[in-house]
Amino acid sequence: MSRTSLADGVIVGAVGSTALNIVSYLDMVVRGRPASSTPEASAGRLAGVAHVDLGSGDRAANRRSGLGPLLGYGAGIAAAVGFALLTRGRRQPLPLATGVLGGGVMTLSDGGMTMLGVTDPRTWRRSDWIADLVPHLAYGLTAAATWNRLRPPDGRG
Repeated sequence: MSRTSLADGVIVGAVGSTALNIVSYLDMVVRGRPASSTPEASAGRLAGVAHVDLGSGDRAANRRSGLGPLLGYGAGIAAAVGFALLTRGRRQPLPLATGVLGGGVMTLSDGGMTMLGVTDPRTWRRSDWIADLVPHLAYGLTAAATWNRLRPPDGRG
């Protein structure tokens, strides 16, 4: 595994995370829904588990507000770097790569929030699952297309 492939994984994760956020913001516009509170709640829970003092009042709320999206980008980048390791730097069929990347980041983020007690997917309605699935598919498709675009056609990564 080359350093180039790992660096490409970071790029792919950032691109995919940006696509996920764009689709999420479009969903907010179309449905008129508020922003999700789960990223901030996750940041708060994670800080508590790690015994990191975020301060109090507005300072703590502002830090949670900044940390929440950063955790999302971290998950997106980690998933893509994991994909780079899994594929040994090689191009992958777009449908397969879309599913692995999108499903991987969805499992990582939803699993983390579940472990932190922020959400329980067993209680989600169909509309909740769709609202979660669509942005993660956007992540997967955009990340997969970017990954393959960055890979040489001869398969050497």
